[in-house]
Amino acid sequence: MGELDGRVALVTGSTRGIGWAIARQLAADGASVVVHGRHDLAAVELQAKELATEFDVPTLALAFDVSDPDGIRAGARAVFDRFKQLDVLVANAGILGDALVGMISDELIERTIAVNLTGTLHLVQAGAKLMRRQKRGSIVLVSSIVGRLGNVGQLVYAASKAGVIGAGLAAAKELGPQGIRVNIVAPGVIDTDMIRHLPDEVVKQRLGGVALGRLGRPEEVAEAVRFLASDRSSYVNGQVLGVDGSMVL
Repeated sequence: MGELDGRVALVTGSTRGIGWAIARQLAADGASVVVHGRHDLAAVELQAKELATEFDVPTLALAFDVSDPDGIRAGARAVFDRFKQLDVLVANAGILGDALVGMISDELIERTIAVNLTGTLHLVQAGAKLMRRQKRGSIVLVSSIVGRLGNVGQLVYAASKAGVIGAGLAAAKELGPQGIRVNIVAPGVIDTDMIRHLPDEVVKQRLGGVALGRLGRPEEVAEAVRFLASDRSSYVNGQVLGVDGSMVL
């Protein structure tokens, strides 16, 4: 018996990196998992089938752009049609775009805010509507240490992730009385595709500010999400949990 047996979890951006590690961890704990990707439903279905086979849990594959409110609402309807409930929502999908002040394009601003922040707001709304039916649920928003401390060259990314933190704190106060907990995970430098475009010297520089002296692993973020998704954190609401190895930017 897993801790999440009988629960249904939707993890956005769950075809790779942190999102895939989260999906695997929740499935290992017995949750029915909704795997989400932006494009290529057939590829998402293959990964959902992989989870179902490995962990013997029901799965569902969804493909939509989180910057599209209609796509989010259609995804929520698909979850309800299949499972009739939603117990865990992990808003993980996000993008990273670096540019110095004065060199930031309009497109970078609009796309980053649309995916990282506006998409998260629509996901919280859609998830809360389903969770209200059972008067219980856990929403976990994935932010970043950059959203807490800022960073050179990441004005837009920092703004979007700081907005995620603010949204999570506000939602926790509003939804808590309805039995829905909202918490935020703020990873540091994690070994995923998102940082592999960075030059080695930049990665070394950032690791120089990490007390543990290494990159984080996606599975370590997944463990934090697992805690917040489960009843082990039943009295944890409106918190920002850093998973950053004690990092200073």
